[in-house]
Amino acid sequence: MERKIFIKKMIGALIIAGPAISLLQCSSSDDSSSSNNNNSSDLDCLANGATASSISSNHGHSLTVSRDDVQAGIEKEYSIQGGSGHNHLITVTAANFNTLANNQSIAVQSTTDDSHTHSVTISCA
Repeated sequence: MERKIFIKKMIGALIIAGPAISLLQCSSSDDSSSSNNNNSSDLDCLANGATASSISSNHGHSLTVSRDDVQAGIEKEYSIQGGSGHNHLITVTAANFNTLANNQSIAVQSTTDDSHTHSVTISCA
C-alpha cells in the first residue's frame, strides 16, 4: 500500500514540476555574455561584424550581425531564436549601424514572445 501512495505522490510532483521548470527557464537571470570588450583595439564591426555580447535572461537565443550588414547601414530585422524553442525579433536601425560602424556597442529590446522580452547588447566581433 505504501508503494502506491509513493507512486501517486511522485506523479503529482512531476506534473507540477514540469510547468514550474518551464517558467523558471524564462525568468532566470543567467545572461549570455561573451568576452567581447569594446576597449580592445582588434574589435572592428566594419571588418568583422558584430554579435550579441549579452542577452538578458537568455535561454538559448543568439545573434550574429554580418560585416556586410554593418557596412550597408540599412535598418534590418533579425531573429534571435538560436537554440531556443521560440523566436524573438530585434530591429537594428540605421543609427544603430552607424554606432556599430564606430565600434561602439548598442542595446535593443526584442519583441515579446512566450510572455517575455529580452534586452540585447550588440558588440563588435
